[in-house]
Amino acid sequence: MRCGILSQALQKSRDMKNAVIGNNKQKANLIVLGAVPRLLYLLQQESSSTELRTECAVVLGSLAMGTENNVKSLLDCHIIPALLQGLLSPDLKFIEACLRCLRTVFISPVTPEDLLYTDATVISHLMALLSRSRYTQEYICQIFSHCCKGPDHQTILFNHGAVQNIAHLLVSSSYKVRMQALKCFSVLAFENPQVSMTLVNVSVDGELLPQIFVKMLQRDKPIEMQLTSAKCLTSMCRAGAIRTDDSCIVLKTLPCLVRMCSKERLLEERVEGAETLAYLIETDVELQRIASITDHLIVMLADYFKYPSSVSAITDIKRLDHDLKHAHELRQAAFKLYASLGANDEDIRKKIIETENMMDRIVNGLSESSIKVRLAAVRCLHSLSRSVQQLRTSFQDHAVWKPLMKVLQNAPNEILIVASSTLCNLLLEFSPSKEPILESGAIELLCSLTQSENLALRVNGIWALMNMAFQAEQKIKSDILRGLSTEQLFQLLSDSDVNVLMKTLGLLRNLLSTRPHIDHIMSTHGKQIMQAVTLILEGEHNIEVKEQTLCILANIADGTTAKELIMTNDDILQKIKYYMSHSNAKLQLAAMFCISNLIWNEEEGSQERQDKLRDMGIVDILHKLSQSSDPNLCDKAKTALQQYLA
Repeated sequence: MRCGILSQALQKSRDMKNAVIGNNKQKANLIVLGAVPRLLYLLQQESSSTELRTECAVVLGSLAMGTENNVKSLLDCHIIPALLQGLLSPDLKFIEACLRCLRTVFISPVTPEDLLYTDATVISHLMALLSRSRYTQEYICQIFSHCCKGPDHQTILFNHGAVQNIAHLLVSSSYKVRMQALKCFSVLAFENPQVSMTLVNVSVDGELLPQIFVKMLQRDKPIEMQLTSAKCLTSMCRAGAIRTDDSCIVLKTLPCLVRMCSKERLLEERVEGAETLAYLIETDVELQRIASITDHLIVMLADYFKYPSSVSAITDIKRLDHDLKHAHELRQAAFKLYASLGANDEDIRKKIIETENMMDRIVNGLSESSIKVRLAAVRCLHSLSRSVQQLRTSFQDHAVWKPLMKVLQNAPNEILIVASSTLCNLLLEFSPSKEPILESGAIELLCSLTQSENLALRVNGIWALMNMAFQAEQKIKSDILRGLSTEQLFQLLSDSDVNVLMKTLGLLRNLLSTRPHIDHIMSTHGKQIMQAVTLILEGEHNIEVKEQTLCILANIADGTTAKELIMTNDDILQKIKYYMSHSNAKLQLAAMFCISNLIWNEEEGSQERQDKLRDMGIVDILHKLSQSSDPNLCDKAKTALQQYLA
């Protein structure tokens, strides 16, 4: 009787399989009728025949190929633990059916990748199953490449011997196995120096992996294979495992990726090609130059902005839908690649900006609804804003500062960081955008950035204010100090990050320049500024920080009334004296600037100041320094001594 029930179940499962193949409506009906728990029950029953269990796995796999809701229903019924349990069976056909179903479930965007890593024994078992058949190889590699998201997953797979277990599959007789193994390596090596450094030394049948990847780049290979092997070589190059001037990068990988950007390629291939190329050349000037003159790349990228084509030219509604879907991805990829190309070279930036409607495209990109396109457009603008020439011309002609200020109003941090970096460049003293930016309420915006919990935003906020204060009018300087508040200034001066501290000191130094400004600011904020200076000179800071602080003191000493704040502060005078005899010449020199400004003869009260400093033993130190082997120190000391003799 039991046998009869099971044979009926087998027949029913076959009927189900035939009913649901390619029919999403039937799949949804079966799920609603409660077929999934029943199928999982039969799949897990020891008494079920292997044939029945295999059929159940096949039907479940077919259901998983339907909609995302289908996959959610399967996950709710705990399909993954059941299928993973099935992998312990000795029967290969059943294992393959379970793996095929697992693959389909895991490649769905609704499946959390972490479900693969909940049981530590699963990965080891999957590695062991790699040798069973070409199907186990294909499905397992596909599962790994879809479930490897970020460094934690990479480490788990790497520690379980993924590199050694998968490497030989690159020379499999099956194209699908080769391709899935290649995809595995492209996700394992991405931004991972440990994996990349290992891959470069692995050989299969006497051939090193980079050589195998280069063979897969050849024009006669399928595009998917060319692109994926280019991604592997790109990751290895960025990790330092392959030199940027290696022929496999310059003569093979880079030209292959440029080819992927051409009109002949599918839209998704063009996106992937441009994004991978942007990553490859991002930090290398020479690769940027080579790419910029390969196959008219800069002009070729302009075509990325022409999708979707005009509706009249598209009669096929499916084509329009496809173009619309990829249009923002294309723009994002083009902006990214332009940003990388223009990161260092002035001539390349000029070529990019001269490309048809480029500045208009960037300005439009800054207000796109897609956050990814906005971020890429800001990155592109930031890259081009490093050009003095462009800041003076194209940036001014297109009033780029307006949409940039708009972006800064309420954007997520990743956009804010790049946008505020760009603003730093637009606030340099030679930039014509500086005036209108100030008038549009930038001080308030930047002061608020200095209070951010995000370090990069704090640095950029204070950096932009530093640029703004350089050679600025007294009103702007007063507005900055008012906007920042004394408490915030102290907060920044006691920031744990040296970058924030250095930029804040740079801001103070720029605020305290030109005599009337020095005297005005010190009359209103003198006490707090002297407190801050004392705090830093007493703290555990590096040479650069101390030097910058002494330069601020030298500026204060150059004021007419402000210098009295130093002369009446014996603690500060003793610190200046201490740094005159310091072991570091930079600090000695900075301390000497303070002294020179205090004792300068032509200024009122110089005699009293000279006498006080002589009584402190400053003249003796100056005599000693005038014998220094350092020519700068020696000259500065002699000049100071002349003030005493005049």
